[in-house]
Amino acid sequence: MPKKKTATKVTKKKALAAYEAPEFLVDLLNARSPTGAEYEAQVVIDNYIEPQVDAYRKDTMGNRFATVNPEGDPSLLLAGHIDELGLIITYIDDNGFVYFDTLGGHDKSMISGRRVSILTKNGVVKAVTGKRAIHLMSPEDRKKVPETHEIWIDLGVQNKSEAEELVRIGDPAVYDQSFELIRGSVGVARAFDDKAGAYAVLEAVRRLATSKGKLAARVTAAATTQEEIGTRGAMTAANSEAPDFAIAVDVGHATDSPDCDPRKYGKFKQGGGPIICRGPNINPVIFERIVEVAEKNKIPYQIEADPRPTGTDARAIQVAQAGVATGLLSIPLRYMHTPSEMVDLEDIEHTVQLLVAVARSLKKGERGIW
Repeated sequence: MPKKKTATKVTKKKALAAYEAPEFLVDLLNARSPTGAEYEAQVVIDNYIEPQVDAYRKDTMGNRFATVNPEGDPSLLLAGHIDELGLIITYIDDNGFVYFDTLGGHDKSMISGRRVSILTKNGVVKAVTGKRAIHLMSPEDRKKVPETHEIWIDLGVQNKSEAEELVRIGDPAVYDQSFELIRGSVGVARAFDDKAGAYAVLEAVRRLATSKGKLAARVTAAATTQEEIGTRGAMTAANSEAPDFAIAVDVGHATDSPDCDPRKYGKFKQGGGPIICRGPNINPVIFERIVEVAEKNKIPYQIEADPRPTGTDARAIQVAQAGVATGLLSIPLRYMHTPSEMVDLEDIEHTVQLLVAVARSLKKGERGIW
């Protein structure tokens, strides 16, 4: 659990100021893992989780699987994706300016003017994204969102040959922006989507492995890849694991910021606990179990209705093989798919607690048939 410094007769304000983020979460958030190049996040998970669990494996998609109680019944898969938004180099011009395409769904109005880290075979190369300065634009141009080909990466070089000594076509990049606590347990990071969810599922399995208590189920946490371009890692993970139950953990929109109409998007509060999804993508047996366990353990939660397959790993897991009884937890997040996503770390902690409690609640022979 996140550690908090203790003191006598401290005010709430002082207590919040002393909040400390878990080292595993911080290292995972700071790992650069653009979709399809999740290497740094994989290393973090290998180091923190592999020594803690009963069984650990990797696959050709780059997924990581951490299992406790491997002979247990039923089997429960917890999934959170480790890939993040990024850029991929597509062209280098004669002057050494680098052009790119996007990995995942970017808000193009936010790409320019960013420091970036390019992941190359020789290490990280620092650069910035640029476009024509506002002073050099016509009034009409100032109103437009630039297209990707109108933005470039500036390596600070003089020509193409200098650029090619540093980077290659196909090298990925991410924004050069790390995790920071800004107020109490509220933090900002480049990739809470979905390092928060990946941490939650892996930390839940780690706690199950290291704590006392009866566990009937086989529980596997899958750190999945390539979610941002179509839940691709989850497809193979669900098929190889073939679990009886599954819970995907991702981030969801906290709609308590300005200009979010709850009539359109629902009402979800940062700090209000994990969001439990309900709808066609969700098995009703596991939904009711999650709610029941949350209430029994006094874990705060919120409920979201989604009328179609969700944009998460849950959409792939539910229909794997003969079907999987799938649930979805979302960690409330503000400013999704921006360089500074915001999360209350207490929501992550409550998500971990809920996953652990649900896993412990499963009894031998239980299935999600309805």
